[in-house]
Amino acid sequence: MVTAVSACLLGICCRFDGGHRLDERVLKLQEKGKVIPLCPEQLGGLPIPRPPAEIADGSGDDVLDGRTRVVDAEGKDVTPQFLEGAGKALKIIRESGAEKVILKEKSPSCGVHKTYRDGILVPGKGVLTALLFREGFEAVSNEDL
Repeated sequence: MVTAVSACLLGICCRFDGGHRLDERVLKLQEKGKVIPLCPEQLGGLPIPRPPAEIADGSGDDVLDGRTRVVDAEGKDVTPQFLEGAGKALKIIRESGAEKVILKEKSPSCGVHKTYRDGILVPGKGVLTALLFREGFEAVSNEDL
């Protein structure tokens, strides 16, 4: 089975702060089959490290529909990079034949149930997660494992 996962969950230092969020449960999946690491923010061209970003209002669905944007801590609109990264990640997931997708909760790209807004956790999907659901893929949060 091929599983696509948020790269930071495998210990890859791709988070905004240059760190990772290694999750041993996700790491063990490598023993059971092929794992494809993805970082949509990096795929969209954002550097490591980078200022943290949040969805300004609403959720990833609102970003996809053009009703809101993703803004970093310096006030820069990084919506184009988030959209590009989500699109590239979707393409990799399709082409790899991934049957399962595990994403990092609380991320503006990968959050499945919640993301941050003004430093507070709020309900809603990240940009990649919203795109995956629209395209018929199921994604689960690392917190749901």
